[in-house]
Amino acid sequence: MRHVMTLALFTLLPWASPSQDEATPSAQRAVLVTGANSGIGRTTTELLAKSGFFVYAGARKDEDLAELNKIANVQAIRLDVTKQDQIDAAVETVRAAGRGLYGLINNAGVAVVGPLIELREQDLAFQFDVNVFGPYRVTKAFAPMLIDSKGRVATTGSISGTVSWAMGGAYSMSKFAVEAYTDALAAELAPFGVGVSVVDPGSYKSEIMTNTRQRMLDAGYTGKGSRYERQIQSMLEAPWDRSEFDEPDDVAQAFLAVLTAKEPRRRVMVVPDREEAEITIRAALQRVAQLNENQPHAFDRETLIRMLDEAMAGE
Repeated sequence: MRHVMTLALFTLLPWASPSQDEATPSAQRAVLVTGANSGIGRTTTELLAKSGFFVYAGARKDEDLAELNKIANVQAIRLDVTKQDQIDAAVETVRAAGRGLYGLINNAGVAVVGPLIELREQDLAFQFDVNVFGPYRVTKAFAPMLIDSKGRVATTGSISGTVSWAMGGAYSMSKFAVEAYTDALAAELAPFGVGVSVVDPGSYKSEIMTNTRQRMLDAGYTGKGSRYERQIQSMLEAPWDRSEFDEPDDVAQAFLAVLTAKEPRRRVMVVPDREEAEITIRAALQRVAQLNENQPHAFDRETLIRMLDEAMAGE
């Protein structure tokens, strides 16, 4: 408890709340976007480039790097967030260009699905290597530049960082970790004037699930012999291309807002409809209710409502 109180005090100290001038996009302000080859990363890269930022766009494949280099105000960088040598090379590339780095968008991510009691440890390790250790590695490497510029760090989270779902435990675990990472990083970088945010999208068009299905098939994982064989086979037979979902334009706009707002929001939930918003908020409130239930210092309804009012007022 004392440790938690110390962290809370650190967060609330006056110098832990930087007041920055409005961030105006310009060609002199550079941003790095990881996982920029498709989906949220590609859409965000294009929007930031059109809005006047110079974007270093991270991708792994030659064809993706070539396509990204065709975009004005964009320089593609080979960047696999699981490979430290590529991260170090990206740092040198950005440093040598002389623009510095104002923003980092940790977007690269993967999804691993399957029942947790049968999931291979190597698959869980892969999930965390990309989604959790990836942002950790990249942010750590670029931290000196971000501190110099009093810039911004934003990570792509997910509403799955609030709502867990059967067969998606590994993915949800990684996104819950991103939420904790964001809060701790925000407290630690606030004294240096660096803003930290997480953008939590709902269901938007992307290739993440198509790639997930292909990894499952490549590994020969069909669910045969599993206690969950019917559910797994049903998942593999369902459409995975997410083509019915909206383009992630609103998610890209959220990242632009994080980079340009005077005081960026810590959390930005971006969902395509009210139903996903309700599911997410209800899950968060249910967790509060469960934490409070039958504990020796339980708070009554009126006190909980007052706490919610204070939280909504930013107190």
